[in-house]
Amino acid sequence: MADILLPKQIDTPQAARAYRLNVASGACTKLAEQLASPELVLPWLLGAIGAPAGLVALLVPAKQAGSLVPQLAVSGRIRRLARRKWAWVSAAAAQALLLVAMIPAAALLPTAAAGWALIALLLLFSAASGCGSVAFQDVTGKTVPGGARGRMLATRAAVGGALTLAAGAAMRATLGETVEVLPLLALVGAAALLWAVSAALFAAIPEPASEPGEVRDALAEWRRGVAALRRYPGFRRFLTARALLLAVEVAMPFYALHAHGLLGGGAADLGYFVLAVGLAGVVASPFWGRLADGSARRVMIVSALLGAASAVLALALPRLLHGDALGWAYGGVFLVLGIALAGVRLGRKTYLVDGAPADERALFAAFSNTLVGLLSMMAAGFGLLVEAGGVEIGIVALGVAGALAAWASLAMPEAARMTSTG
Repeated sequence: MADILLPKQIDTPQAARAYRLNVASGACTKLAEQLASPELVLPWLLGAIGAPAGLVALLVPAKQAGSLVPQLAVSGRIRRLARRKWAWVSAAAAQALLLVAMIPAAALLPTAAAGWALIALLLLFSAASGCGSVAFQDVTGKTVPGGARGRMLATRAAVGGALTLAAGAAMRATLGETVEVLPLLALVGAAALLWAVSAALFAAIPEPASEPGEVRDALAEWRRGVAALRRYPGFRRFLTARALLLAVEVAMPFYALHAHGLLGGGAADLGYFVLAVGLAGVVASPFWGRLADGSARRVMIVSALLGAASAVLALALPRLLHGDALGWAYGGVFLVLGIALAGVRLGRKTYLVDGAPADERALFAAFSNTLVGLLSMMAAGFGLLVEAGGVEIGIVALGVAGALAAWASLAMPEAARMTSTG
């Protein structure tokens, strides 16, 4: 990357190298996340193998709970590592292997068993992701200066989004209306390879050594997190908003299920929707990054509103359009939702990295992630709504929750005042 693309805060060769490697590693993972997306591709795969429809509602809760709940236990142990990047590298290697394991599970097991095996492997994959996430935020705080972190995260997403655009276009052009399993398994295999490449790139980041800290057990970390929650009103408001923003983060499988029912489940439609999500990353990420470096809180507000708007759009389109026109227009739902999802992820990460005390960044990240991970299990309740009243009822509930998330984000202080007690 040319130096002109580096934020002005990146003023040393070491910081520039860390920035570039982090972006390259992140671009690989962003593309991998779309090629084996629990929000879009895995629901399509479950449909293609004929797995029970109710399993779709478990995909994102499994992802969220698996990645978030273990983090409090991990954060206390990461403190003993002088260089925390190795925790992320190990987690990424495990994620690659677990994606590889999904291929024979889907191809060889009986239908119901294959569906449950995919859920179990996704849960393990997400647990590995959670172990890496705590380390990632700590490494980012150590190697990327404040004021450049939002743009670094945005550049990762934008490059990954551009690569996703190319992948979606290729899927749209080559897969046609096939509903076969093999092309979907190829996507999962490609995602596994990308995770391995990303691990190698992240390992090369020049992370300065930290003084190893005392190892804390999960219960001690939980108590420290609860103490921080009681002490800092801004932290409480952030966690309230983040919990409500789950409505944006868990929404995409429901839209995929909705689109699958409306359009018939052809792989070309999936390619078109992957294309829309990739375009969302390219379009939104530079905007979100610059906005987040000025006000991560504002990013959370706007992205929550867009999440609510995507629900309105999804419910309106089938009443206005039919056939191919509906398929093309429904891509707009995934575009708006993809923009919202990129904003939620970038906004909450930047807010916490900027607002948490430097020596307790891992604790704040892990506690908030664990708490939200526990709450994410309740997202399976959206699946009960779908079973009882249809997918449109679930989408209505997601839209209402998105509007509430915008209101809660508006009530937060700016990140610099999150730990103010005044």
